[in-house]
Amino acid sequence: MPTSDAYNKTDRLLQLQLLFWRNPSRRIRTNEIATHLGVSPDTASRYLQGLSASGRLPLIADGWYWQLAENAKFELLPMKLNLPEGVALYLAARLLTQIHDEQNIHVLSALSKLISGMPATITSYQQAILDLARERQKGQPDRSDIFEKLALGWATRRIIQLTYAPPHRKTFECQFSPYLLEPSAIGRTFYAIGYSNPPDALRTFKMERIEYAKLTEESFEIPQDFDGQALLKRAWGVMYGDEEPSEVRLRFTHWVTKRVKETLWHPSQKIIETSDGCEWTAQIGDTLEIENWIRGWGSDCEVLAPQELREKMIKEARRLALMYGITSTKSTPPDEPDMDLLSRILGG
Repeated sequence: MPTSDAYNKTDRLLQLQLLFWRNPSRRIRTNEIATHLGVSPDTASRYLQGLSASGRLPLIADGWYWQLAENAKFELLPMKLNLPEGVALYLAARLLTQIHDEQNIHVLSALSKLISGMPATITSYQQAILDLARERQKGQPDRSDIFEKLALGWATRRIIQLTYAPPHRKTFECQFSPYLLEPSAIGRTFYAIGYSNPPDALRTFKMERIEYAKLTEESFEIPQDFDGQALLKRAWGVMYGDEEPSEVRLRFTHWVTKRVKETLWHPSQKIIETSDGCEWTAQIGDTLEIENWIRGWGSDCEVLAPQELREKMIKEARRLALMYGITSTKSTPPDEPDMDLLSRILGG
């Protein structure tokens, strides 16, 4: 069928691009390319000539051999989107500009291209939104180059040489194989999950902590036992932890129970309604990221488990009381606001 043939050709062209981007300095014979794609040498030659002529895969031909041109740029194959699909991608890109406050020309460029393909009835307003995103990033550190290296390393499976600066440890250099890139609304950033050497282990790197990135010519393969979906499924955001997930159990008052039930906060969550609200449970691999979410509910959320997390919230509540000079021992029913306390805090 013609539709199937078109999809097969598109897939082969993408595989052809990736073959050269994973082997940037290698001269590859036409017959080898044909075998890799599962087509005849004549068909492979037509693919190569077409991609090279269009600029989507700048190649140098030497007889039966082909090699990627120096300083070539990776360009995706063209795709067709219907209007709802375009709007969906626009909203995703717009959200990305909101959570990512450093300068990143690639994010803004992608958003600009999406807007240019929209109907004229909405482009003028969306262009103003794009200008607002540019203004927001002005004066911020430029992460465009680091993002580009992560994107190319991930897409073409090439190892990246990194200099990484953890918050409480010494800056170090490593060879990093990016298996997965994941945005995080919690940290307002991107994370890269992959294999780091040193320490010869799976690691999650925050983009803002990468001080230097260089794309190498060495390729990598993602291990068959790597399951990114399973890791993210047990994470609150992207921090999945190295141990078995803990059961986080929270008690919410009736004041916020409706809001809690409106959203699927985690794939493993379970909600049981109680006489005074609800109890919420989920299996979380690393509880660090969930702490700010818990704090955001204030006194409408009580940590029941795990005990370590409960004790951490208790210590923080005591520090807050000390900070605000609260020494009252007056008891207030859990389903009623403490008006005296609110008055002191708000200055009423």
